[in-house]
Amino acid sequence: QVQLVESGGGLVQAGDSLRLSCEASGRTFSGYYMGWFRQAPGQEREFVAAIFWYDRITYYADSVKGRFTIARDNAKNTVYLQMNSLKPEDTALYYCAAAVTRSGSGWSVGYWGQGTQVTVSS
Repeated sequence: QVQLVESGGGLVQAGDSLRLSCEASGRTFSGYYMGWFRQAPGQEREFVAAIFWYDRITYYADSVKGRFTIARDNAKNTVYLQMNSLKPEDTALYYCAAAVTRSGSGWSVGYWGQGTQVTVSS
């Protein structure tokens, strides 16, 4: 059974940093991306960042480029999201995603975590 366990969310002030972690268990995800998505209240879930298994190629949403960094430790089956210079508009429930593939102009996700809340106050 695949499980994705996220940690690292919290309440911070604008300009602060947070680091999210997501540990996967139950299988490895070689050949896939792992990534992060987020969903703010009343909005659709949106892509944040993704990283490929082999060559660690990364993709970012325009809204987080230059502020967020995604990384993965394949030996630990873990993906991280370092979030710097946080803004109130980054407030959302952040979901870890595994077995992620490109799908047209978007992404297809095989497994979701339960989500971790990030709240940024102004």
